[in-house]
Amino acid sequence: MQIALVGMGRMGRMIKECAEARGIEVAGEFDVANIDALAELPAVDALIDFSAPASLGAVEAYVRRTGAALVSGTTGYTADEAERVRALSAHAPVIQSANYSVGVAVLKRLAALAAPLLGEDWDIEIVETHHRMKADAPSGTAKMLLKAIDPAGERTVVYGREGMMKRTPGEIGVHAVRGGTVAGVHTVSFFGEDEELSLTHRAESRRIFALGALRAAGLLAGREKGLYTLDELLFREG
Repeated sequence: MQIALVGMGRMGRMIKECAEARGIEVAGEFDVANIDALAELPAVDALIDFSAPASLGAVEAYVRRTGAALVSGTTGYTADEAERVRALSAHAPVIQSANYSVGVAVLKRLAALAAPLLGEDWDIEIVETHHRMKADAPSGTAKMLLKAIDPAGERTVVYGREGMMKRTPGEIGVHAVRGGTVAGVHTVSFFGEDEELSLTHRAESRRIFALGALRAAGLLAGREKGLYTLDELLFREG
């Protein structure tokens, strides 16, 4: 498999390291300084994008031109920008996810299953913790977990709490913690009368996300154009 990388920060460098260790050819590396050169790159099997929203225009142009599979892990998109990524599925196979960990994919499934089983009498809180350098809050993974729990967006969401703020029935709290070098911790807690259920995923390093993105790229490359989910690629392989 031949891939190209957009965004050569911590994640991009980790993906490159994991790819090379597995004999996957990295045909191009692009960042802010050379993103215009993406316009000259021939088609690869998959373009893996862990950059920033500013690179979206170049990524769009490349996918439209080549039809290369797109594995998008960029976070911080506006709703319109996220829709532009999904629209590329008209030209190529596309997956857009805030987290490529298999463990997080299972956490999302478990949280989505637990919420309706427990019912609205149980209070729900989502807490995510990341390293001090993470720019966006709450994390894309926290938003993904929120959507899994409340797919129709019917519940009131409270981001952080301050002052006199009595909890209202059915609301979901979302909280972001930043510090140190934490790769990522996500906890979904369900609070009932005299009992609590918490589901937690801890990432020990970014390596799990890099390996997941490479696995997704391998499963996505060569498929029919369209929008795919991580569940479809990881849990219904073939």
